[in-house]
Amino acid sequence: MKRLFFIALVLIGVAMQAQESESKIKWMTMNEALAAQKETPKNIIMDAYTDWCGPCKMLDKNTFGHPKVAEFINENYYPVKFNAEGEEEINYKNEVFANPQYNPDLKGRRNSPHEFARALQISAYPSIVFFDEKGDLIAPLKGYRTPAQIEIFLKIFAKDEYKNLTTEKAWNEYNENFEPTFTK
Repeated sequence: MKRLFFIALVLIGVAMQAQESESKIKWMTMNEALAAQKETPKNIIMDAYTDWCGPCKMLDKNTFGHPKVAEFINENYYPVKFNAEGEEEINYKNEVFANPQYNPDLKGRRNSPHEFARALQISAYPSIVFFDEKGDLIAPLKGYRTPAQIEIFLKIFAKDEYKNLTTEKAWNEYNENFEPTFTK
């Protein structure tokens, strides 16, 4: 009887761990995402964060940790984690971006902005940056968003619906009729 109970507990644990790993975003670097686009074109979503940013940690836990958000992102995007004050070298559009002023002694605190963050004009953290299937910039989205708040952006950029929203009236109408499903 004890043995059966133990086996049941182990199986429940394995099932929960499998479900938990399925609901996590499969983050990659920008270089990996750009290489993947060459094989299979897909839009990119980039989480531009810093180590010291509290709202960045909240976005990661509350929003990107939400199972429906994670599932949607994994299915529709190449998800990129980018430390906007880190030392990663990025090859983008035949140009190499780095952070020559990066100071390893300041890890976990404010550091020098990365050249790629500057090129994208990222001025707030967190920023969620969307790229199309060719790697061209679509739009940045500044600040923390809940799952329900980010859902509309995830969906209009994943399905290229933003191309039809060319006026403020069209956006307002789309926004008013949008029903979020990424609620808790």
